[in-house]
Amino acid sequence: MDALAYLFSSWLQPELLALTALGTFAGIYIGAIPGLSVTMAVSILISFTFSWEVNPALALMNGIFMGGVYGGSRTAILLNIPGAPAAIATALDGYPLAKKGEAGTAIGLSTVMSFFGGLLGILVLAVAAPTVSEFAILFQPRDYMLLAIMGILLVGSLSGESLAKGIFAGTLGMLLGTVGLDPMTAEQRFTFGSVQLMNGISPVALMIGLFGVSEALLQLHNLHAPAIKQKVDKIVPSLADVRKYLPLSLQTSAIGVIIGALPGTGGDIAALMAYDHAKRVTKDPEVPFGEGAKEGLVGPETANNAAVGGAYIPMLTLGIPGDAVTAIIIGALFIHGLNPGPLLMIEKPDIFWFTVGNLVLANIFMLVFGLTGIRIFTRIVECPKSILFPLILLLSVVGAFSINNSIADVWWMLGFGVFGYLLKLYGYQVGPIVLGIILSRLMDDNWRRAIISEQDSVPAFLNGVVTSPLSLGLLLVILFVLVGQTPLWKAFRSRHGDPADTGLGTSLNGKE
Repeated sequence: MDALAYLFSSWLQPELLALTALGTFAGIYIGAIPGLSVTMAVSILISFTFSWEVNPALALMNGIFMGGVYGGSRTAILLNIPGAPAAIATALDGYPLAKKGEAGTAIGLSTVMSFFGGLLGILVLAVAAPTVSEFAILFQPRDYMLLAIMGILLVGSLSGESLAKGIFAGTLGMLLGTVGLDPMTAEQRFTFGSVQLMNGISPVALMIGLFGVSEALLQLHNLHAPAIKQKVDKIVPSLADVRKYLPLSLQTSAIGVIIGALPGTGGDIAALMAYDHAKRVTKDPEVPFGEGAKEGLVGPETANNAAVGGAYIPMLTLGIPGDAVTAIIIGALFIHGLNPGPLLMIEKPDIFWFTVGNLVLANIFMLVFGLTGIRIFTRIVECPKSILFPLILLLSVVGAFSINNSIADVWWMLGFGVFGYLLKLYGYQVGPIVLGIILSRLMDDNWRRAIISEQDSVPAFLNGVVTSPLSLGLLLVILFVLVGQTPLWKAFRSRHGDPADTGLGTSLNGKE
């Protein structure tokens, strides 16, 4: 009974209700602006809320976190500028839908599916937090490395028509991810003596340039083409559509929860993996992936919001942050005299159940705010291109500068914008570059940790991979995906009466 009272405490107190609504509303618009991250917003909030009671502070932060993760999809769909790394995969099929005049449908579907994903993540947090935490702490550095390798295999899904060009782009992204100081030894890598390069290249500046600026430059070729009229008569997806995509959303939500619960990962990796999963399990999409497949929206949008609930699991039960935002929230809890970890649920169960109930409330506000104002947002795409493209460039410059208040990030953004424009002209996809730079750090750090823990012995490392059930399972999944991309596997399936190939295999083999 006490747990129930804690669960609904933020629902029944007008002050907490208003703060959650305000946080979610602000989070949606902060998340929609490239460069303004949820991490930055929550960290700024600490300085304002450290003198508050803990519940009002948590209500505001929870709202911003939930709204901000969803908000990145708005500009990803409308302008091909992901508001946050978690919305990169959303842009792959969301922007093509907007170019067809279906931006309203895309935003409506992404909002409803984000709600489902968020709800499932919170449900797992409420009923299975200790179990998921015990599973998450089983991951060793070698398992994180294998997880990163599994993520790199997504390059096949993001390569477009040419696998060779996708591999080139992915390799380039991984190379760019190594620029800066070595995290273990502080040795300079590819800095050429430049102080500006010692901190590495900002993935967000790179993302804004490659997606936003390059698209603006590319559209200059069609400057006088009429703006596409957006259909806004049907925004909320039909019940039939929800039923159709519900099985996929449950699968990708599970991916989001698990990836979100792994410390050091987050919604961006979860969304990319969910996009690949959607592509593999969808046999006959109405339109091909990359050209406006709705399954390409459902997968990443459910996964990145489910990852929010997942990120809270290790934070509340083990005191280990699931991502950067929960790391800051842990700091806020310490400021308020709390000690997140195994004893929190015993000593302060009210905080756990308050967080669960408040996240559900923020998720509902996200659905309400997400489905309102869509008609106004879609008018952005209908603006004359002579107004729209300078607006995109201005937004990109502001977003890049706001990352670190550094003009160097603006130059990087503009440089990668021109580079992305040239890549697109010659048929290269920019998605694999962003994938490479995101995963290179995860792979690099954990390979080093894994091999150091084995005292630099490669045989001991390999022995650990094959003797650990978890590592062996991840290795088998990687091998299965690799074998599934070969012509041998396709011939095997055809011989056994299943001519349909997996989505990933098709993308790799059929188009090369």
